[in-house]
Amino acid sequence: MPIKLPSFRPRKDAYPPDLWTKCPSCSEMLFNKQLDKADRVCPTCGHHFRLSAGARLDGLLDHGSFRELDAGLQSVDPLGFVDQKPYPDRVAAAQVATGLRDAAVRGIGTIEGRRVSICVMDFGFMGGSMGAVVGEKVTRAAEQALAERIPLIVVSASGGARMQEGTLALMQLAKTCGALERLRAARVPYLSIMSDPTTGGVFASYAVLGDVNLAEPNALIGFAGARVTAGTISQELPPGFQRAEFLFEHGFVDRVVHRRELRHEVARLLRYLVPAPVPGNGGPTESRPAFDPIGFLSSLADRVVQDLGPSEPEPGRTHEPASSRRPESASVREPASAREPASAREPASAREPVRPAARQASDG
Repeated sequence: MPIKLPSFRPRKDAYPPDLWTKCPSCSEMLFNKQLDKADRVCPTCGHHFRLSAGARLDGLLDHGSFRELDAGLQSVDPLGFVDQKPYPDRVAAAQVATGLRDAAVRGIGTIEGRRVSICVMDFGFMGGSMGAVVGEKVTRAAEQALAERIPLIVVSASGGARMQEGTLALMQLAKTCGALERLRAARVPYLSIMSDPTTGGVFASYAVLGDVNLAEPNALIGFAGARVTAGTISQELPPGFQRAEFLFEHGFVDRVVHRRELRHEVARLLRYLVPAPVPGNGGPTESRPAFDPIGFLSSLADRVVQDLGPSEPEPGRTHEPASSRRPESASVREPASAREPASAREPASAREPVRPAARQASDG
C-alpha cells in the first residue's frame, strides 16, 4: 500500500498588513499592536513611522482636551483639473481612506494645562499636499492664537503644494506667512514641528518660520528632491542631505527630538515662551515697536535728499556744508516770504528809489 506523505504549503513571504509591518530601515517584521504601543517607533533601529493626524493629537495634547474647529472646510475644483482621474474623485477617495475632510486638522487643546492653538497635517490625505483648505486652516489657527494670545503649534507632514489647485495653492504660502508675521509682531510664540516628510511649499513657508523649529529623527526635510537639487548645482550631495540631523548641524532646525520625548519638550518650551502681555492690560506700557519698512525708506530718502543739497550756491549766498545746515522736515517748513529779503517783502510805494551820490551832493 503506497505511503501518502503530508503536503506542506509553501512558505509565504507576504504577511497580513493588518497584523505585521516591515520596518523600511532595518527590515524587521513588527507586530502592529506592539508597534502602536511604542508610538509607531521601531524598537530595533528607532525608525519613526508616519502618524495620522488623530494619533499625533493624542500624543501631544492632554487626554480629551482637543476641540476641533473648521471641520466642515472642504476643497472644491476651481480649475476642473483632470489627470488620471478628476480631482473631486481623488479628494473623495482620500476622504474615504483617512476619514478626514482634508489634509489638515486644527483646533484648540491643552498641553499640561496650557491652552494652545494647534494644526496637524496628515500625510495619508493626498500626500499631505497643501491646498486652499490647508492654508486656510493654518491661517485661522494663527489668527486665533493672536486673538486669544495663546501659543501656536503646527505639525507639518507634506509633500508640498497641491498641483490640482494650481496658483490657488501657491497663494497659501504668502497667506500663511503673513499671518505668522502678524503673530511674531505681537510676540506670541509659535512652535513648528517637522515630521517625515516636510518638503515643497510647506517647507518654503510656515514650516521653518517658528520661534523654535523641532524635527523628528531622520525626517526628510527640504524644498526640492535630492535628484533635482544635485542636477541644479551640478555637484554631489553630502551624506544625509535633507535629513533632520543634517539640517540641525547646519542651523535650520533647533532640535531633533525623539517622539516619546516630544510632548515633554513642547511643554517645557511653552513654560519659557510666554505670550507678551498687551500694553494697557496690566502689562508693561512699553513694547518693542514693529518695524515699518515704508516709513524707514521714506525717512532714509529724506535724509539723502537733504544731504545732497543744491548743486550750485544761490547768488549772494555762501555755500554751507550739509552737516551745518539745519534739516528741514516736511511737516515744519519756513514760509517762502520769510526766506525773501526784507526789501522784497515791502510794497513798491514804501520803497524810496536810491539816487546817485553826485545828485545828492548838488541837491545839498
